[in-house]
Amino acid sequence: MAGRINDEDVKAVRDAVPIDAVVSEYLQLRNAGGGNLKGLCPFHDEKSPSFQVSPSKGFFHCFGCQEGGDTITFVMKVDHLTFSEAVERLAAQAGITLRYEEGGYNPSHQRGERIRLVEAHQAAAQYYIDQLESPEAEIGRKFLAERGFDQAAAAHFGVGYSPAGWDHLTRYLRGKGFSDKELTLSGLSQEGRRGPIDRFRGRLMWPIRDIGGEVVGFGARRLREDDNGPKYLNTPETPIYKKSQVLYGIDLAKKDIAKASRAVVVEGYTDVMACHLAGITTAIATCGTAFGGDHIKILRRLLMDNGSARVIFTFDGDAAGQKAALRAFEDDQKFAAETYIAIAPDNMDPCDLRLAKGDEAVADLVEPRTPLFEFALRQIVGRYDLETPAGRAAALDEAAPVVARIKNSASQHEVAVQLAGMLGILDTQFVVKRVGQLARWARDRGGKGPAPTAGRGRQEPEAAAPARAFGGPALTLRNPVYATERELLKLALQYPQLVSPAFDAYGIDEFTAAPYAAVRQAVLEAGGAEQGVHEPHEYLVRVREAAPDDAVRAMVTELAVEAIHRKTVDEAYAGEQLVTVRRRAVERRIRDVQGTFTRLGSGGDPAQLAVVQNELWVLQQYGQALRERGAQAL
Repeated sequence: MAGRINDEDVKAVRDAVPIDAVVSEYLQLRNAGGGNLKGLCPFHDEKSPSFQVSPSKGFFHCFGCQEGGDTITFVMKVDHLTFSEAVERLAAQAGITLRYEEGGYNPSHQRGERIRLVEAHQAAAQYYIDQLESPEAEIGRKFLAERGFDQAAAAHFGVGYSPAGWDHLTRYLRGKGFSDKELTLSGLSQEGRRGPIDRFRGRLMWPIRDIGGEVVGFGARRLREDDNGPKYLNTPETPIYKKSQVLYGIDLAKKDIAKASRAVVVEGYTDVMACHLAGITTAIATCGTAFGGDHIKILRRLLMDNGSARVIFTFDGDAAGQKAALRAFEDDQKFAAETYIAIAPDNMDPCDLRLAKGDEAVADLVEPRTPLFEFALRQIVGRYDLETPAGRAAALDEAAPVVARIKNSASQHEVAVQLAGMLGILDTQFVVKRVGQLARWARDRGGKGPAPTAGRGRQEPEAAAPARAFGGPALTLRNPVYATERELLKLALQYPQLVSPAFDAYGIDEFTAAPYAAVRQAVLEAGGAEQGVHEPHEYLVRVREAAPDDAVRAMVTELAVEAIHRKTVDEAYAGEQLVTVRRRAVERRIRDVQGTFTRLGSGGDPAQLAVVQNELWVLQQYGQALRERGAQAL
């Protein structure tokens, strides 16, 4: 029977290791007021932070899933450890020597399984580092040097070398007191004809650490032509290593990811090294598997899903890289962060780019980036001949279900408008309605179809309704509709006297871009542009206060300070913007009414047909008046 840890030592461990320091190893914490901290709960999937930590009390509690406890409880739950294992890990961090009761207990043989496996990996990591200095490892040192990594870089990432013999590591770890069973269970050894042999032989070794910084596995790179194994060989699934739940470099990148609200996802170990050495210290990589849902959960807890969070994928531009990007896009909606793809010139990966063009080129790689949803849609659209009606229709049939998967309606509308532009379909509302129809069908069927499992858009925080009025990609002002709507809102905020009172009669639906519609609503709730005429000093403050969230408030500020596109801002220019926005709204309504009239047909109710026909006539007359008389017709 395992010995019991002395109660005084347990108390000493609790007192020695601050709970906020431990929790911060796994997720980003922010001030929650009253001396408490908050973050996204690691024990259930949530969209807004309900997990709180009280450093003064030494406890945590999640108001979402009701998990709670002290530092030891947190470590037990987050890493699936027993009580003794959690205490032993924290004691090691604090430099506390534990005492065990009930006698005859040898901690080196009777500790928990996870602790033993981690210790075996830590010992193996140091062994591999030492072996990198051996004459046999010259081939490994040359491999690193050819890729621009010196001895300091290898030491920083803990890169090592596994000797080419059959059982060098196995014999070394046996000498450290590890049993054959433990070595096989850890994945460091495997069964040979005469007993355990080393799994990794004659390879360059990268230690894979969990978010807490403990070595849980290895990635091994082939170096010799006579090695018939795969180019990269990773640790198999073990009790402490699940490849879908680890990210290479996360231990080094986590603090900067949380600080910068940005993560850069690359494809390999050397790419992570190249990025970090070039100053992109938020770079991480998957370990021999596709980027998936469990990886997203790790990043979300660090990014904490604030409005400025960014995740940038740097897949190669070749067919395999495009396929990987589309796989990542399938999980895109699980992020609240904006997701992008960045492709280097000549399809080079970050490691090759650093060799060819230096650190600055790698740092610049993640700046010109494309929204991941746009990349995915362009991949779909690019397969069709858009010069023909049949090609455009076929592209729409494949792309519309992708857009329909977007859960946020404002983002869905915005992306549908962009899709119409990609396809060259002038009737934007036709595409928007098609996407909306598919989305309704999917909801009616419980979210099961007909769209494929790909999508775009932020998932909204549950606690506020609406917590975000809009999301999705940045608006492109190349779209003249968006540009005019933006210009009119700038006038309404900066020169309300030029657009009042006409502006206050404009409906929310006259602004087709969701962010601009949200700002229009805020102006309305603040008393309209007329308020800006009567109380100019309080006007912008009131509009900001009326905004539903930080994103809309930021947009109000942006529009209030951005320069007007005309040097001379007068009533004539304001009238042009008012008329253009109104004319486009009237034209959209005319198309809608024409569609209704066509559907009713000759067999419809005469009274209903007459109403529709009369509305159509009125709209057409109003549109003509706007064209002929301009602002006088408003």
